[in-house]
Amino acid sequence: MFLDEKELIVLTGRKMKSKQIAALRDMGVPFRVNATGHPVVTRSSIEGRKQEQEPRPKWIPRVLKESQGL
Repeated sequence: MFLDEKELIVLTGRKMKSKQIAALRDMGVPFRVNATGHPVVTRSSIEGRKQEQEPRPKWIPRVLKESQGL
């Protein structure tokens, strides 16, 4: 699900977490910083898979929208 420490080093070319964060920002790779200050990168962001999207709002027919004032 997430890249491990060795994979992050290979990806960024850096061992220090602050340098890894800077490299990820420069490359435009989406990441989060965990509680220990280390960058966390999802495997799907590197492999090109689509990440989960927000669920679509429930469809309501126009007739019901108009009658409910939506």
